[in-house]
Amino acid sequence: MEYLKVIAFTHKHIDLQSIGKLVICDQSLDSRLANIQSKLDVKEIFYLGTCNRVEFIFTSAESIDSNFIRRFLVALDMGLPEEYLNTFIENVSVYERKEAFNHLLRTSCSLESLVVGEKEILAQLRKAYNNSKEAGFTGDYLRVVMERVVKTAKEVYTHTKISKNPVSIVSLAYRKLRELNLPSHSKVLIIGAGETNQLLGEYLKKHKFFNFAIFNRSIENAEKLATKLNGEAYKLAELEKYKGYFDVIITCTGATEAVLTEEIYTKILNGDTSKKVILDLAIPNDTDLNILKNHAVHYIEINSLKEIARKNIEERYKELAHAEKIIEENIKEFNLVLRQRRIELAMSEVPEKIKEIKNTAFNGIFAQEIEDLDDNTKLLLERVVDYMEKKYISIPMVMAKEILTKN
Repeated sequence: MEYLKVIAFTHKHIDLQSIGKLVICDQSLDSRLANIQSKLDVKEIFYLGTCNRVEFIFTSAESIDSNFIRRFLVALDMGLPEEYLNTFIENVSVYERKEAFNHLLRTSCSLESLVVGEKEILAQLRKAYNNSKEAGFTGDYLRVVMERVVKTAKEVYTHTKISKNPVSIVSLAYRKLRELNLPSHSKVLIIGAGETNQLLGEYLKKHKFFNFAIFNRSIENAEKLATKLNGEAYKLAELEKYKGYFDVIITCTGATEAVLTEEIYTKILNGDTSKKVILDLAIPNDTDLNILKNHAVHYIEINSLKEIARKNIEERYKELAHAEKIIEENIKEFNLVLRQRRIELAMSEVPEKIKEIKNTAFNGIFAQEIEDLDDNTKLLLERVVDYMEKKYISIPMVMAKEILTKN
């Protein structure tokens, strides 16, 4: 694990609004990761962005200090002002070698999450890795690491009660909505058709809400979610022209600026002065803060869910020790897996070398003697040599693994 590194910006040390400034949209992700690889000594890399964390998992021979973090953030080319750059450098969480692996395992098991026990983080981690893998940013090393990460998470979720009666961000948000005693016929405008809004929409439908309108940049995705919820689908650009009534706005997009501006909000109110509900789960927030100053609004966003999340950790505290033990066992096992993989890679040329020796013997050193043999003898000789070749290839690998196991 010598070269494994993690640079993390999380809810533990940085406010969620600031973390939002590091969220990378899908369209620019490949170019930003390629820029990091070209400007820094980074071999493999993938990016994880959720509602409460932005992390970069990568391999590098360099030690991670403040200078490296600065060069890393500059290479990301996010257009960060100097004050934000300094804030991120001062509050970054850095993990190297075994600590990096331990952090990845803990993250996949939700032990580092805002809500301990929520399983979404494992799916998000796998998706983040697969996206970078398909784009060619990861190789054999991170493949082996991720296989163990997924294995460990599954063991924790299976053999502990850490996810019993899970409390996810979505369910926490729904709980806050229910506290307002909203009737099931409330008109709900959903801005964004991503994973979070899909889950929340389905959650609301499950609890008898039925009156939905979905707005999204891609009308195709809006229509897909509208079909699931039996709602209406619109392009995001049509939001300011919306003439229907509404009681609740749920918004979660990947935009870096406010999507729900005060101007748009005033237009869609259409003179209605009753108090509305805005549930904003985006990082950074989609809601213009002037709306909260100038209009009657019940406003719910991720920061307001932190206290519930804290109680969630207390409820699951007894299970943490069991989860930690599973993680510790997997770290020990993984050290052996890594050594075995190094041997496999080091010996990957053995089969070709043996074939070269065989070809030299048949076509060079003993070519004349073999030519003088009758056909049946030649055939027998080839079968004997082929048999020995296969056995020779496996022997050094088996012996090496035995030595590793004993030691």
